[in-house]
Amino acid sequence: MARAIVHSELGAPDVLRLVEVPDPVAGPGEVVVRIEAAGVNPIDVKQRAGIRPLPPITEPRRVGFDGAGTITAVGEGVSGFAVGERVAIGDTRGTYATALAARVEDVTRLLDGVTAAEGAALSIPVGTAYQSLRSLGVRSGDTLLVHAGSGAVGQAAVQFAVLWGATVIATTGPARHERLRALGAVPVAYGDGLADRVRAAAPNGVTVALDCAGTDEAIRTSLELVPDRARIATIVRGPDAADFGIQAYSGGSPTPLSPQQLAWRREAVGVAINLIAAGDFQIELGPRLPLSEAARAHELIEQRASSGKIILVP
Repeated sequence: MARAIVHSELGAPDVLRLVEVPDPVAGPGEVVVRIEAAGVNPIDVKQRAGIRPLPPITEPRRVGFDGAGTITAVGEGVSGFAVGERVAIGDTRGTYATALAARVEDVTRLLDGVTAAEGAALSIPVGTAYQSLRSLGVRSGDTLLVHAGSGAVGQAAVQFAVLWGATVIATTGPARHERLRALGAVPVAYGDGLADRVRAAAPNGVTVALDCAGTDEAIRTSLELVPDRARIATIVRGPDAADFGIQAYSGGSPTPLSPQQLAWRREAVGVAINLIAAGDFQIELGPRLPLSEAARAHELIEQRASSGKIILVP
């Protein structure tokens, strides 16, 4: 039997429990992956708590969307992957587990030098950052303002934008300024006077903004500094983004991502793996906890008590 984290009700982290589940079987177009690392994302916490609504729970709900491990079986019609290969998994519910069946289009081969923990940290944060910047048309010559730049999505956005030739201003607390400098951004502290500090850091103006914070301050500052509202986006304030006339990518937005945007999110995983292998992209890893401590991982996210991606290890 495999093991997985599930919950049968919405609520606090303690609704999560580790149970035995049937061993996964690779259906047509699927592979079975022995999970070696599962990434913990804020969306996991929001769905468990009912902050991000889902249909009613009718059977124990699996948790987690990102993971990495080794293929142990391939289903009918699968080509290009073989038993024994290391892969990252994205967009597949239930990665908090010892093993999982995933569609072949949702797995990406890991290169030598890229760890399972790094692979498990990619799909949601890196895919979100990459798709957001591609949607906003970020390019060389832009000055990008990233709110919450030291978070997982923010750090990925900083690195992609810098690689593409943009100047990046990123907000964070003072304790995280050195981390952002190391990634190539100009850090600014959030709080009263933020717009003035950003102006000082970007004397030629800001052309595009990505809100990963969801605060009124972030929205207000972006609207004040970016002339074209079509080049302002949020990944957090989806429900009211239209009220401000800005873009929203997921984050509770009633407007679904387009097929092109979904394709960019999938593309990002392979792009990041190649960059990591080449030494041109960094993933900040945080605590590694056993799978049985999934509730503790959710507590750390809710308390904002950890820097770096939290990884569960079966």
